[in-house]
Amino acid sequence: MRKKRVLLLSEGFGSGHTQAAYALAVGLRSLDPHIQTRVIELGNFLNPVIGPLIVSAYRRTVTKQPKLLGTLYRRQYKKSLNRFTQLALHRLFYKHTEQVIAQLKPDLIVCTHPVPNAVVARLKRLGLNVPLYTLITDYDAHGTWTSSEVTKYLVSTVEVKNKLTERGTSASRIQVTGIPVHPNFWQTYDRSELQAQFDLKALPTVLIMGGGWGIMYSDDLLSYMTRYRDSVQLIYCVGNNDKVREKMLADPNYQHPNIKVLGFTKEINKLMDLSDLLITKPGGMTCTEGLSKGIPMLFYEPIPGQEEVNCEYFVASGFGEMLESTETIDKWFKIIQEPYTSVQHRMDLMNKRNQQYNPMECSRAVLQLMQ
Repeated sequence: MRKKRVLLLSEGFGSGHTQAAYALAVGLRSLDPHIQTRVIELGNFLNPVIGPLIVSAYRRTVTKQPKLLGTLYRRQYKKSLNRFTQLALHRLFYKHTEQVIAQLKPDLIVCTHPVPNAVVARLKRLGLNVPLYTLITDYDAHGTWTSSEVTKYLVSTVEVKNKLTERGTSASRIQVTGIPVHPNFWQTYDRSELQAQFDLKALPTVLIMGGGWGIMYSDDLLSYMTRYRDSVQLIYCVGNNDKVREKMLADPNYQHPNIKVLGFTKEINKLMDLSDLLITKPGGMTCTEGLSKGIPMLFYEPIPGQEEVNCEYFVASGFGEMLESTETIDKWFKIIQEPYTSVQHRMDLMNKRNQQYNPMECSRAVLQLMQ
């Protein structure tokens, strides 16, 4: 019997969309080894020269003009990509998508980014007969995700489902599944063994992350945290931002045995396990990974738009707090130095997580829908 094939399409605008696609793929294969999955960042795959340039331009805009992105996000908030825009995207960048699909012969397509979602939706209008599932990878429902050709929406929360229904999407086409995380984030590790692996001490530990593109060195609050370096261990994850890592390593503030400055790593799940507090930009994927670990979170510099909504959701749900001043740092660095209070708070978050979230729910839902 031919194995079922699932094609997962994403884009490289930030790392969360593609991480969600890989997490769903791994989850599906763990539930049913007879399923074949393929994850593709479609723009980069079809345009290996132009694609990375577009992503780089987007990254510069995020860094230099975040308010512009926020303005565009709000202006288009309730609007799906119109047919002219879909046609332009298809003709300019995605004209070979149909051939890719024809070659791979998927039984199901899952899109974790609005652009490939719009491209596949257009192909379905033109006759493509493959179910299209849309996995919204944030805690908001921007209009660019929506299309009448979508077979099923997989969403993070009831609130996102309600936003879609308010715009006319039938509730029967929406399933609340949560955002999938890699199974590694559902494993627990021995803390002392992790401390030995990463050459860390048995001290209260803070993990500071800047999303898929790393920390911005200029943030004064990140530097302020180094004042606690004699009593609190600090792990700065700068991602692929090698220039920032070099600057931090050359800065006397960060030259201390209790401070680690790491580049790109695939072991964030372990670093979250050995940490008592996560300080991060509120990307949908990072927040969900933190949720899966039950680690308290502080959010800084959300990109205007979806990251602001992500932040609002996790603060309202009690999983995090906005990092607005040095007073917030002082408050939380004091909490994690009080062992009973810190452990009790994390236990409370784990209990809340167990009530609200199951990391395999999205994979199970897709598997059931395929049957």
